[in-house]
This record gives sequence, structure tokens and C-alpha cells, in this order.
Amino acid sequence: MSSKILSKSGLDPIFIEAQRQRLEALLDQLIGSGDYAGRDEQIAQYESVDEVRDSGDSAETMAIHENDEATIQYTIRRLADVRRALEKIEQGTYGLSDVSGKPIGEARLLAIPEAVTAIAEEQALSK
Repeated sequence: MSSKILSKSGLDPIFIEAQRQRLEALLDQLIGSGDYAGRDEQIAQYESVDEVRDSGDSAETMAIHENDEATIQYTIRRLADVRRALEKIEQGTYGLSDVSGKPIGEARLLAIPEAVTAIAEEQALSK
């Protein structure tokens, strides 16, 4: 990959390359955490097959399962965002909002490298 990434956002190519590296590392981390969560869930299901449980055990198991499921769903959404941000780097549109096409602040991109919308747009979408 070229170290000189052309961008329509006006962001410095060195900044974009650093963000690409961060995003690739984050992608690996998220994939690893998803694999771990899946293995953890399989182990829990396997170990619980022959256990005698009371209602307290069932409630605790259900709460753990719901928490694990929420974590997995969050990871899946974040993986999609990271992949989209990497795609935007390749297209030369990293740093531009998917909603409005306007620039996303560099501070936001530093905080959340997979951001594909401005803060106000994301807040409006979540309502």
C-alpha cells in the first residue's frame, strides 16, 4: 500500500496512514475478542449440560448470557465500523461523514478512529 494516501477530506496523509495502522490493529483485537467470547460461551454451555441448577443459578446464568450477547453485538457493530473506515481510507474518503459528506473532526477520529459520522449526526441517528 502506498504511504501517500490521497484524501478528499484534506487530512494529512501521515495522519491517515497512522489511522489505518490503528484500525488494522483494532480489527485484529476485535476479531480476537469475538473469538474469545465465542469460546467462552461454548465452554459455559458444555459445562452446564450435566449440572443441577436452582432458580438462582438460572437467573445468574441468564444475566451472564445477556451481558455476553450485548458484548458480542457491540463487537459486531464495531467490526463493521472499522471495516468501513478502512474502506474509506482506500476510497480516499476517510474523515468525511457517510451521512453528510462533511469533514469529521480530527479530534473525533483520534478518539474513535472508526468514526464515519460527525458527533451531531451520530447523536441524531441514535435517537
